[in-house]
Amino acid sequence: MRYRFVILGILAFFLAAVAPALPTFGGADSAYAATISSVVIEGNQRVEDQTIIAYLRVGAGDQFDSEAIDESVKALFQTGLFADVQVFQRGSQLVIKVEENPMINRVNFEGNKEVKDADLAKEVELRERMMFTRARAQSDVQRIIQLYRRTGFYNVTVSPKLIRLAENRVDLVFEVNEGNESVVKEINFEGNESFSDGELRGKIATSQHAWWKFLSKADTYDQDRLEFDKELLRRYYLKNGFADAEVVSADARLTDDGERFVIDFVVNEGPRYSIADVAVNIGEANLEPEALRRVVKTGSGDTYNAAKVDKS
Repeated sequence: MRYRFVILGILAFFLAAVAPALPTFGGADSAYAATISSVVIEGNQRVEDQTIIAYLRVGAGDQFDSEAIDESVKALFQTGLFADVQVFQRGSQLVIKVEENPMINRVNFEGNKEVKDADLAKEVELRERMMFTRARAQSDVQRIIQLYRRTGFYNVTVSPKLIRLAENRVDLVFEVNEGNESVVKEINFEGNESFSDGELRGKIATSQHAWWKFLSKADTYDQDRLEFDKELLRRYYLKNGFADAEVVSADARLTDDGERFVIDFVVNEGPRYSIADVAVNIGEANLEPEALRRVVKTGSGDTYNAAKVDKS
């Protein structure tokens, strides 16, 4: 134990003796070290140094400001030109080390049978001689998926793949797994008291799937067609006396297997109207009321028909 105290004493004496000789970082030396003497750009191949410097929030003669440096890094990433940006201090120099995103040499599609390459190419935004970014690729993936869903394929999956080439170039390949076509298993109605489900099914464009409908696309789910079906139902009710009828909703539910849809329509029929009387008011026009009355397509006692009113 005594020897330990002796050693500690010797160390304390040594540190006290050499302390005045150790360098300090106060005063003018600290100010000099905190000032950027120059900006060095490394790692860039296509993007010019001056282009990168233009996005920086600090430069030669400025202080090493961590907040301004963070803003510079964000600005460089937002250009979409770089996969990685590193900033560090080398002496009094500010070093910007970048890794450029690869340039796209070609965009291809694989696995697609139902949708042509030309149609897919119209959907994607990435093109030849553009910088590849993961964000843009994922955005294009969603566009391709939406295109397939509009054609009835809801099980489709799309994966972007990169084939590395020389000079930091890549071939971009969208690998498509179309899956099976998503057909309509059932069409149900709620709130219909005057017409049966079967009668209403015959008035819309979408139909339930059946094996003998292989030449038709009417039994595939299409959101746009579903909106048209709502309008067809409304017109049918208006034609048959239901002036206040409305289609409250049309919901499509995907079954657990992900291949079939169940569509539910909710209608509010309202009362059924008949016509008590028909009159033609000519106002101040110099016309024969009875002549105009004869061209009216509906009359007293008839069931209200919006289509005949429009024709009249």
